[in-house]
Amino acid sequence: MEELYNLSFALAAAAMFICLANICFISVQDRMGKTQNRLFVLLLITVAVNGASNTISAFFSPYRQVSENAVLYSEIARYFYFVFHTALAPLFFFYVSHVCGAVFRSSQKKRYIIYFVVFAITETMAIINPLTKWVYYIDADLQFRRNWGEMLIYLAAAFYLAMSLRYLTSSWSSLTVKRRTGILMFASFSIAGIIIQLIFSKVKVELFAEAIGLTGVMMIVENEDDRLDSETGLYNRKAFIMDLGSYIIHQVHLHALCLRINTPEIITRKRGADSMELVEKKVSEFLETVHEKYNIYRIGRRTFVLLVFEGKNSNVSGLAEKINERFKKPWQLVDNFVLLSSSIIIADIPEQVKSLNEALYMFDYAKTSGENKSIIAGDDLELILRDSAVEKSIAHGLAEGLFEVYYQPIYLNDGKTLYGAEALVRLHDDKMGMLFPDEFIPVAESIGLIDAVDDHVLLDVCRTINEEKLYDNKIGVISINLSVLQFMKPGFVERINGMVEESGVDKKLISFEVTESVSASSYELMNDAINELKQDGFRFAMDDYGTGYSNMKALAAMNLDCIKIDKSILWEAEKSEIGKILLENNIRMIHQLKKKILVEGVETKAQIDLLQSLGVDYLQGFYFSKPVPKAEFLKMLV
Repeated sequence: MEELYNLSFALAAAAMFICLANICFISVQDRMGKTQNRLFVLLLITVAVNGASNTISAFFSPYRQVSENAVLYSEIARYFYFVFHTALAPLFFFYVSHVCGAVFRSSQKKRYIIYFVVFAITETMAIINPLTKWVYYIDADLQFRRNWGEMLIYLAAAFYLAMSLRYLTSSWSSLTVKRRTGILMFASFSIAGIIIQLIFSKVKVELFAEAIGLTGVMMIVENEDDRLDSETGLYNRKAFIMDLGSYIIHQVHLHALCLRINTPEIITRKRGADSMELVEKKVSEFLETVHEKYNIYRIGRRTFVLLVFEGKNSNVSGLAEKINERFKKPWQLVDNFVLLSSSIIIADIPEQVKSLNEALYMFDYAKTSGENKSIIAGDDLELILRDSAVEKSIAHGLAEGLFEVYYQPIYLNDGKTLYGAEALVRLHDDKMGMLFPDEFIPVAESIGLIDAVDDHVLLDVCRTINEEKLYDNKIGVISINLSVLQFMKPGFVERINGMVEESGVDKKLISFEVTESVSASSYELMNDAINELKQDGFRFAMDDYGTGYSNMKALAAMNLDCIKIDKSILWEAEKSEIGKILLENNIRMIHQLKKKILVEGVETKAQIDLLQSLGVDYLQGFYFSKPVPKAEFLKMLV
């Protein structure tokens, strides 16, 4: 028996000292900022007090029969044990709910009242037990006797552990493997200790097991070294993904304020890369003065995100204004001062941003530098959010075959003879409806899917020419718009030739179009590819002439077959004499360069008459037809 008392004494003392050591470590590391951290410290204090209580009880137990003081001291220790141990399961539940993010769910707030009420009832029973004897009592022989209240406390503990498991499983996907392991470790050690103590009632091993389990939690869950940004001391991208993912899963209502520094290149070029790091350090220090450090994340170079929860400093607009005002003043870098421009995005979660991917897209890729507003919020976010939706639609459309090629007829200058058509791609999305190239092509270029879109159009045109025997209908050409990014990639010529040759289509039936603004800056690089493809039989045209830089050198030097004059020039010619002069001179100049002319935007008979008098070669516009599906275009050939 004495050996069991000694073992219980040693285990209780070890549990106490382990928890006290953990508390000291956390204090030195300064990890008390979040409610989660404070709840964990309360768990450690609870187990430490329980360990101290059991240590005192084990120490005085051998003397209970001979000393009234030993009875008094051991009963006081037992009382503190029950008071604190009753709080252990509820504290663990509240800790888990914070780790998982469930505590922030608005739908859970009413339930938490119930959880607190149950906690208050059981804790009150333990506190007033000396008066009521509901939980336990000591009989005349100084023997410990359990009462009905203890069973109620155990049932409450089982309830809290079950709810902890429920929150843990519901947040499983948002927790890292390390966090799952840490929490399960504590639960496993605690359950193992309880089972051992039930089997060997004289061996008080439960507290020691709980202390070891909490040490594992501290090392795995509370240790946030891998969640901290080494340069600023703020939370890093990994922590942001983990935390925001959990909040979104639990439908937590909050605001995300994303701050971008837009002028790093100038600073880096003038003062070196170290200056940029110093800027971000200065900005992070300022952000800590206006918001809680544990809700600030540095998710990338020059990009910070502040999470603002509803009901707690939730004036996110005021916070954004305060940050914006600071960026109107210079920042001191050692002995220099620099002015920084910034942009701020405010997004409501989950009302506006419903997924982690949407948030990352918005904060990583959204174009804000060109906006007139330095703070973008509310309705201003629609374009950014739409870009994210378009990105998903492109990937889904390619996978599911939702892209469709429309054809807009091209007529000879008599206005009656069908010459060919321009192939224009459309994207049918179940949620967004019909998407047009001016919206999804820039997005496709930014995410690296433009090749797949362009290839889809080219292959569809080749199939149409073959299947419908368009060469028998004396179609002169089908025009296809190509992204300049295609021209700049190695193997472009070989890939285009390979697709068309495999289809068996005569290359002279296909004309590729490039835009004027692009050719003005890149025509020297493109011209080699154009020349090579033209030798193989393809044709080339300049699209939207008159809307870009009107680079005459590019127009003369590039080996083009046709110039497509933009509709704006035609429409301006109807409005003013100057516009008419510009149209006439452009047509005269292009003819002198020995190139064909197509005018877009023809909508009236008067425009046809004007263009016929000026000698243009081809006409295109709504007067003849809007872009139509392939089936409708084929009917025009009959």
